[in-house]
Formats: sequence, structure tokens, C-alpha cells
Amino acid sequence: MQDTGFVDHCIELLAPLGHARSKRMFGGHGIWIDELCVAIIVSDTLYLKTDDTHRGAFEAAGCRPFTYSTRQGEVHVTSYFSTPDEAMESPAEMAAWGRRALAAAIAARAKKPRRPAVKPKPASAPRRRKVAP
Repeated sequence: MQDTGFVDHCIELLAPLGHARSKRMFGGHGIWIDELCVAIIVSDTLYLKTDDTHRGAFEAAGCRPFTYSTRQGEVHVTSYFSTPDEAMESPAEMAAWGRRALAAAIAARAKKPRRPAVKPKPASAPRRRKVAP
């Protein structure tokens, strides 16, 4: 069970970046900034979204990626990295890391192919009922 106080703390740290909210997902929480998922919380650890542009900064700070194992025993490494300890205690420090996560989320959305708009089906003519003579 997630500590809701920890979730609230993370939202408060990331709130200067925009409208921050959380949503329960996969046994943890996702954190959205202005409708972009920028972080996940799993087992009371905040993981921020990253990409090739910012991954080096996370690795240099000693952050580790969020991984999970499938039922088949495969280990998957995600694009979310743990947050440096000092950022968890300082809104000013978190702002820099949060901006990296937001930039990664924006870049990921830009790469995602857009689904074509679904054309509505034409309305069918109403069925006429046969009237018995």
C-alpha cells in the first residue's frame, strides 16, 4: 500500500512545473503535469521520466531505472529513473529534475504517432414495421 503522505509530498515537489495530480495505477501512482505523465511512484520511490537526452544526468547522479519482471521471468527496464535523494528534500533541486522529466514526456508525446480520426458511421434509415392488414 502506498503512503499517501509520500504521494502528496511528491506532488507538492513537482507542482511548480504545472497542474500536478496523481492517479493510482499498477499498484503504485502516476504523476501527471498538465496531462503528461512525468513520474511514477512504486514502493515509496519516486521515478521520473527520462529519455536519451537526460538519461546521462540521472546516471551520473547515481539514479537507477525502474525495472519489473514478467511472469516469464523477463526483466524490463523502463524510461523512469529514481530521483536523487537531495531532490526529495528540496523544491529548488527537484525543479531541475522535474523539468528534465517534463521535457522527456513532451518529447515522447511528440514521437507518438497520432491516431487517425474515426469517421462516424452514417446513420441508418429507421426500420419500418410491417403492419398487419
